Amino acid sequence: MRSLATYDARDSEPTIVTAARILTVDDARPEAEAMLTDRGVILALGTLAEVEQAAREAGLDPVRADYPDATVVPGFIDAHAHPLMYGQMLTWVDVSPAKAGSIPEIIELMREGAKKLPAGVPLRGYGYEQRNLAERRHPTRFELDEIATDREVYLMNASGHGGVVNSFTFEQFGVTRDTPNPEGGEFFRDADGELTGELSDAACNVLTGLHGVKIGHHGPNFHLGDEPAEHQRQLDLVQREFLAGGVTAIGDAQVSKREFAAYLELADRGALNMRVSMYFLSHLLDQVVDLGLTGPFGNAFLSAAGIKLYADGTLGGWTAYFPEGYVGDPCRTGQLYHEPREYTELVRKAHGAGLQTATHAQSPTAIKMVVDAIEQALADRPDADARHRIEHCGLPAVEEVARMAELGIRPVNQTQHYYNWGEGVEQAIGTPGERFNPLGEFEAAGVPMTISSDAPVAEPRPLEAIQAAVTRVTRRGHQLGPDSLRIGPAAALRAHTLEGAISIGRDREIGSLAVGKRADFVVLGGDPLETEGAEIAQIPVRETWVDGTRRFRAED
Repeated sequence: MRSLATYDARDSEPTIVTAARILTVDDARPEAEAMLTDRGVILALGTLAEVEQAAREAGLDPVRADYPDATVVPGFIDAHAHPLMYGQMLTWVDVSPAKAGSIPEIIELMREGAKKLPAGVPLRGYGYEQRNLAERRHPTRFELDEIATDREVYLMNASGHGGVVNSFTFEQFGVTRDTPNPEGGEFFRDADGELTGELSDAACNVLTGLHGVKIGHHGPNFHLGDEPAEHQRQLDLVQREFLAGGVTAIGDAQVSKREFAAYLELADRGALNMRVSMYFLSHLLDQVVDLGLTGPFGNAFLSAAGIKLYADGTLGGWTAYFPEGYVGDPCRTGQLYHEPREYTELVRKAHGAGLQTATHAQSPTAIKMVVDAIEQALADRPDADARHRIEHCGLPAVEEVARMAELGIRPVNQTQHYYNWGEGVEQAIGTPGERFNPLGEFEAAGVPMTISSDAPVAEPRPLEAIQAAVTRVTRRGHQLGPDSLRIGPAAALRAHTLEGAISIGRDREIGSLAVGKRADFVVLGGDPLETEGAEIAQIPVRETWVDGTRRFRAED
């Protein structure tokens, strides 16, 4: 078996990198002309003459990597992503808005997908967003029955927090109109009490079958069961996609035994080519504490980071908690995953053991519950560098933003969410939805911002995320909220690099280009600080380097 330590021994050759502009995202030296790397580490930054002198003094004979018409930036950090889920999506039928604009078009795509599968193998599709469909609603199980009545059919909603199944799936797992909703999830029913086929969050546990990983009411069960070899194929596909976007390190925001095993196998076969920081799902909190995984664990490529919790559901799937109901459907209130007292105890236990927490929270009520719990945990055991996170942090009340600044709480936002379906948030909860992901308010209050993708909810394309942060213009051309919610390109670049590294606890190693840090960087075909905001996403990623080794080249 290959030791994880061997990853630190994968030496790269001495290299001098030059570019039209090297943006370091390092306050001590924001810009450089050249950079010297060796054995995966940055040895010098400065003018070409300074870097060449450093190479001579170190007794090195470096090769050159010259990019006279390009901009070099630190490797992007995607602090909140779901790689295994993303890998599964890449092997499913794509029914996203670019592929299907109506339910009949979804049905046809799924029928074509079924023809490529052996009889009886479950058929899965992903990416529909009901408000983008001509019908402005979810498909029903009866419509999915038109695809197949002899195999499971599952359409995952773009939010990742649920979707629709056919009648066969309910029959397979014994779900009837009389089946109670599981804690933290729902089997939706029509006015007559009949199952519609829609299910959300913890109700998706039925899809994992008898032997799948069960997580109770600690979060949506994103990842359906596949053979270990299939998980490896999916992760190979996924790494290529992240590297193509310039991402060199991720925070896996929902790790169960399934993901952990997949990463260990990936490392064992020497195929882990980007850095992964793991956040174990909260149903594993006791095991993590009992095993003592509360300090530095792992190596430069695979490490434990903290605990992932859920406060409420998703805005995209209308399961985020709004006790007064949604404007778009007053009968829906969404849900809290834990009662406040139970949630507070989970946070206190994690914090007391020295673990960073990362809690999914979207609604004002859920975000306040998180801030209250962290405040209590910090009162019990003060820690000025706890770096507790709120994932998504979609609609915080203004007073909670101020408290976050006071307590050092870090929001981890996904600007591509409002780029892709920001109008839907306004439809769901009314005009307050314009404040969705209020980065400008965070900046004004002194709250450090982190931008990530939440892949596969959005593609891991940091430049698209940076563009959305700078413009707040959606895919449909609508600006979400006032200019005061926007941030500048330098702040957005920092949010997807150094601030991401701080959020996963790795800023001493990565996130900026500085002497002694890992040589993770991206070669861009344009300068994100000088490009018109609406065109930032069009800047090509030419190359991605990890540990001083080229891991992606666009022409390959």
